[in-house]
Amino acid sequence: MNKISVSVFIIVQNEERHIGRVLDSCQDFAEIIVVDSGSTDNTISIAKSKGAKVIHNDWPGYARQKHYAMGLCQHEWVLNLDADEELTKAFIEEIKRFTSEQHHYVALKCRRNDLFIGKFFSKLTRLPTNTRLFKKQFVQYHIDNLVHEGPRINGKLKNTSKYFNHYGYADITQLTDKYNKYSSLKAAEKYQKGKQPSILKLLLIYPLEFIRNYLIYRYCFSGLRGFIFSHLSAYYALLKEAKLFELSKTS
Repeated sequence: MNKISVSVFIIVQNEERHIGRVLDSCQDFAEIIVVDSGSTDNTISIAKSKGAKVIHNDWPGYARQKHYAMGLCQHEWVLNLDADEELTKAFIEEIKRFTSEQHHYVALKCRRNDLFIGKFFSKLTRLPTNTRLFKKQFVQYHIDNLVHEGPRINGKLKNTSKYFNHYGYADITQLTDKYNKYSSLKAAEKYQKGKQPSILKLLLIYPLEFIRNYLIYRYCFSGLRGFIFSHLSAYYALLKEAKLFELSKTS
């Protein structure tokens, strides 16, 4: 079987719990690059056993690490994944079709399906989008971003309804730990860029974010799981603003 001419790149540290699953889902691709920033568990040995090229690079931040990993890729088309994700067969077929066609698109924006409290969300839910497949010469990472370092696409982008699975929000503790970490990074990033807190935003961000997730994005169709997830998402939005307010008063 001919491999799909796409390089997959993944940045990791201590991901033995997840790394085998994501790499198993990537076996149809011609190249798999794993950049490790100092794992002390079995991440490296698992990655090598799955056929990945493993390179060490000390942690420079999310965006810089992804930029470094992308630079190691040999193919024109590259696919960025996280260790706690997994490609679906339908998405792999979409990638194969998309990269083999003659068109003017330089990137493909897909959907992300989150596992939460033992199940994936309802098919009626509007799944979040991520741009993960792109031609590397048309992409730049937001190097100064401390978190949410999604790439800047310099060209035409196509959307697909196909999705990959995500296991990083599997339970409440895992999700709230990530939200606490990411909100601190995002607040610090905003503060470094000179942004000031807004009293109005502090007052309104929680209810507006809850309504957006629960009703507009239709997490209401996932019962109590969707209700809880919508509240946690709203809490994350509030945390980012509250921590920016805190920095403005204490730094």
